Amino acid sequence: MSSPLQRAAGGAKRALSASSSSSASLPFDDRDSNHTSEGNSDSLLADEGSDFEDSLNRSVKKRAAKRPPKTTPVAKHPKKGSRVVHGHNRKQSETPANDLFSAVKAAKSDMQSLVDEWLDSYKQDHDAGFLELVNFFIRSCGCKGTVTPEMFKKMSNSEIIQHLTEQFNEDSGDYPLTAPGPSWKKFQGSFCEFVRTLVCQCQYSLLYDGFPMDNLISLLTGLSDSQVRAFRHTSTLAAMKLMTCLVRVALQLSLHQDNNQRQYEAERNKGPGQRAPERLESLLEKRKELQEHQEEIEGMMNALFRGVFVHRYRDVLPEIRAICIEEIGCWMQSYSTSFLTDSYLKYIGWTLHDKHREVRLKCLKALKGLYGNRDLTARLELFTSRFKDRMVSMVMDKEYDVAVEAVRLLILILKNMEGVLTDADCESIYPVVYASNRGLASAAGEFLYWKLFYPECEIRTIGRRERRQSPGAQRTFFQLLLSFFVESELHDHAAYLVDSLWDCAGAQLKDWESLTSLLLEKDQNLGDVQESTLIEILVSSARQASEGHPPVGRVTGRKGLTSKERKTQADDRVKLTEHLIPLLPQLLAKFSADAEKVTPLLRLLSSFDLHIYCTGRLEKHLELFLQQLQEVVVKHAEPAVLEAGAHALYLLCNPEFTFFSRADFARSQLVDLLTDRFQQELEELLQSSFLDEDEVYNLAATLKRLSAFYNAHDLTRWELYEPCCQLLQKAVDTGEVPHQVIQPALTLVYFSILWTLTHISKSDASQKQLSSLRDRMVAFCELCQSCLSDVDTEIQEQVSTDSSGSNKAFVLLSDLLLIFSPQMIVGGRDFLRPLVFFPEATLQSELASFLMDHVFIQLGDLGSGDSQEDHLQIERLHQRRRLLAGFCKLLLYGVLEMDAASDVFKHYNKFYNDYGDIIKETLTRARQIDRSHCSRILLLSLKQLYTELLQDHGPQGLNELPAFIEMRDLARRFALSFGPQQLQNRDLVVMLHKEGIKFSLSELPPAGSSDQPPNLAFLELLSEFSPRLFHQDKQLLLSYLEKCLQQVSQVPGRPWGPVTTYCHSLSPVENTAETSPQVLPSSKRRRVEGPAKHNREDVSSSQEESLKLNSIPPTPTLTSTAVKSRQPLWGLEEMEEEDGSELDFAQGSQPLAGTQRSRFLGPQYFQTPGNNPSGPGLGNQLMRLSLMEEDEEEELEIQDESSEERQDTDMQASSYSSPSERGLDLLDSTELDVEDF
Repeated sequence: MSSPLQRAAGGAKRALSASSSSSASLPFDDRDSNHTSEGNSDSLLADEGSDFEDSLNRSVKKRAAKRPPKTTPVAKHPKKGSRVVHGHNRKQSETPANDLFSAVKAAKSDMQSLVDEWLDSYKQDHDAGFLELVNFFIRSCGCKGTVTPEMFKKMSNSEIIQHLTEQFNEDSGDYPLTAPGPSWKKFQGSFCEFVRTLVCQCQYSLLYDGFPMDNLISLLTGLSDSQVRAFRHTSTLAAMKLMTCLVRVALQLSLHQDNNQRQYEAERNKGPGQRAPERLESLLEKRKELQEHQEEIEGMMNALFRGVFVHRYRDVLPEIRAICIEEIGCWMQSYSTSFLTDSYLKYIGWTLHDKHREVRLKCLKALKGLYGNRDLTARLELFTSRFKDRMVSMVMDKEYDVAVEAVRLLILILKNMEGVLTDADCESIYPVVYASNRGLASAAGEFLYWKLFYPECEIRTIGRRERRQSPGAQRTFFQLLLSFFVESELHDHAAYLVDSLWDCAGAQLKDWESLTSLLLEKDQNLGDVQESTLIEILVSSARQASEGHPPVGRVTGRKGLTSKERKTQADDRVKLTEHLIPLLPQLLAKFSADAEKVTPLLRLLSSFDLHIYCTGRLEKHLELFLQQLQEVVVKHAEPAVLEAGAHALYLLCNPEFTFFSRADFARSQLVDLLTDRFQQELEELLQSSFLDEDEVYNLAATLKRLSAFYNAHDLTRWELYEPCCQLLQKAVDTGEVPHQVIQPALTLVYFSILWTLTHISKSDASQKQLSSLRDRMVAFCELCQSCLSDVDTEIQEQVSTDSSGSNKAFVLLSDLLLIFSPQMIVGGRDFLRPLVFFPEATLQSELASFLMDHVFIQLGDLGSGDSQEDHLQIERLHQRRRLLAGFCKLLLYGVLEMDAASDVFKHYNKFYNDYGDIIKETLTRARQIDRSHCSRILLLSLKQLYTELLQDHGPQGLNELPAFIEMRDLARRFALSFGPQQLQNRDLVVMLHKEGIKFSLSELPPAGSSDQPPNLAFLELLSEFSPRLFHQDKQLLLSYLEKCLQQVSQVPGRPWGPVTTYCHSLSPVENTAETSPQVLPSSKRRRVEGPAKHNREDVSSSQEESLKLNSIPPTPTLTSTAVKSRQPLWGLEEMEEEDGSELDFAQGSQPLAGTQRSRFLGPQYFQTPGNNPSGPGLGNQLMRLSLMEEDEEEELEIQDESSEERQDTDMQASSYSSPSERGLDLLDSTELDVEDF
């Protein structure tokens, strides 16, 4: 069966040609220079090579919307006796179009009344009424010009549009559809409503008149071909909305024709005596009238589709493309008989590849409306087979909302088209349940539920009330969930899977009865991994129900819960608590031997409503829990188990609870037991010179248990400070104490000092108490200092986090020094001033030496990240970052001398990937404290590196060594750290140059020798700071250098290389701080490979506009990573021109601003204007760049938006952190800036 448009294609001889000639006669408009001329026959010819046959390819000439000859064309033969605008009760001083436009803009009057008023005026004067409508659409485009009666009579449509184009206001790019402000906010909705109401009111009269609709369609078609964006956008919107209304009218006519046919058949099948000939004749006349009307509507739709849609669905403006796709989706849903064919579906399929987010989103929403109707899916089989791969791949779209819609579309396909999605298709969607974006993960969870769980665990509903599932169905659900999680091996944490399934399978996940019964069954067939996973699912679902927020690392846009959600959360927490309080002791008893299983079970207590222990008369279960808790603590020494146990006991020991006395008694019993053990084992250690492995393990385990509880509970009354100090003193004196014992002993002393400080801070302490605390703190610092100098290789080579006694001593010492710094008296606590402590020079030196020996050491290359060795390397790097952050905090808070920062800054470039974020933050804050001192420290860092290199290799050929090239890179990075504030940093940079010149000439060669001074190569490092100088300062420095060189003898005519390089950097041609050099665009660049380009790669990495630091956790897989890393704007020979369509650069293109500063870092990369290799075409190339300024360095950013898919490095929301993830909050909880200097 052919569609109405196909039937009308051969007979629509009434189409006008005004629109086809309009684009050729229009002048080119600067507003939209990238507009592609699509108003020609090639647009349809290009469609013939597709997978679908174009049903309209019989006539490829573009049609306009003019009507049959019975309607006289507007432009050339106006109606006889037509009236002028100002007639029949019209006011001469008012423009009718302005009245109509103002009414639609205000959106205050009833739209139907407004249209009725226009119809009345049109019936009085056709030409004047139509002219009023035309000027309304022109005014809606933002054009100040109007169509006069003379233009209406004498000019064609193309000439009118050309005239209006010339009158268009080009001062602003805004027009009513895009203009900001509250007055224009609702204009588009009112405009569309006006078009809809106009067609609705005319569908029984003027719609078939021929004159108004045909000429309106012709005008809109011509405007949609305009190169003025406002004309094209507004007219396309009007034409597409008009088409949508016509489709509805055509649908009604089709229904009327079907009713008429049934009535005619019923009347004709009557007997001869009952048949009414007049009735048959009237039905035949009605059928003929309906067919004529249908042909009229089909002709209009054909003109709009061929004249507007076919060319505008691929317009340069994404808003126009989105309008076209949205409306064709409406046509297919409302009139599927005619429009739901492959010849129309192909437009949506092709546009699925659109670069713009909004267009792809409209495509998916249109397809959702189609696939959501099971009756229509049979007609989508060919389309699905052709574009299924694209729809599946859009799950990885770089825009989250597009990816979410893609998953929801695939859910509809899964429900309504069985067998279409293969196992491979589904397996590509499953990993998305672990995405960092909760909306996307939740959609993927719903897909997983409908694919794997729903067929086996369907919840049938009775009325509106959900029937409870059978225990067998629930067991099946959890078995399938376990199987998916364990066998897929996609993630290590079940909390993210639970969160993804929470919205669609929350009822099953909150079935804690089934979960606990599975865990407590004696004859269960669960393996060890399955038991651990099931416990994690239980704990995750309990936390989700009680807390109501997603796990760490998962992003959600919601700010809070509604009142209904809070009530549901409270009810779930009560149900959870009432069910698990009796069963938690049983679970702990069953799994108490397994640390991996008992740890999450202990954390369950934080999800309970603990008041139910009292209100529900469940104190006996509290006693059972406390007994099991004591057994678990005594049995295990793992830090995770002890921490969970200490926190659980802390929650119960709240004085507000009526059962506080019971919990406090249990705590006392447990601590008494551990303290007695410690005293016995300590006596054995102090009396014996040798302990076997079991005795060492028992003592270390007891100390670990006590330190874990000392962290959460005040154990001061057990007086653990003195025995621990005895133990540590023996370790220092004899070295016979095993290192496994030193770490927990240090921790116990540390917590003892902190709890004592807490007691003193709460009340007015006596001088004796303050003196005693200070003595303890000083003694502890001495013990830690002794541990720092421990050279035991066994201790030094510990790989587990915080396992090394020396590392633990450094962390505790840095924290304690920070606590007892001058900051402790801030906030009205001046009575604590006697406790303020400043470390001696020996301790400061010991801290710096430890940092050099344990932090700034080279690590092996990290593999794929999956092996055990890779995990160990990551843990080592985490600990080293923690040590460095502790040292930097001591610098910034004035505990250590700021000059010690040079030991950190000099490793900035070499260890940039590991510690770059921490060092940069330290440098930034040091400059905020004292800019001058910070600059001297930077110079000191370079001096120290240069002196070390000079001592190792001597002065000959020093500047050719790789280490010296690395020093130049470091100097370049230091220079960039001054930022663009040239005037503010003027004195600092000049001072740095003078001090550097003095250092380079501080050691002179022997008298009579022509050798250059040994430090002279340092001038090459200073040359990296020259771009930050003013021209006047450069001249002064040249004079100063010449004066200093007069004291040094050198061979005439043979200048030293470093001096030449430094003088060249001070020459006027190199002044890049005051001028803005030409910068060539670079759409794509080839990567430079090989050792010959290694130096350039190093320099390039230091001047990228936005360096990607390892301090940022790796983005969880399946999140947006399509924006490519930016490349430096240099290396003309490496540039490669990208073949891009006009769509690529249509939006946001700007010329290069004259005030942009260059990002080139060395004098060898500057070019004089006379040597500019770009040629005269540089301006045209620069017009294609999209530029923006970074915060301090005004960097040039070029983003490549061609990639639509997300990379596969973006999942694992918390599987393991990046090597520097914990560094983000180490420096006083301040988020680190990740941009390079």
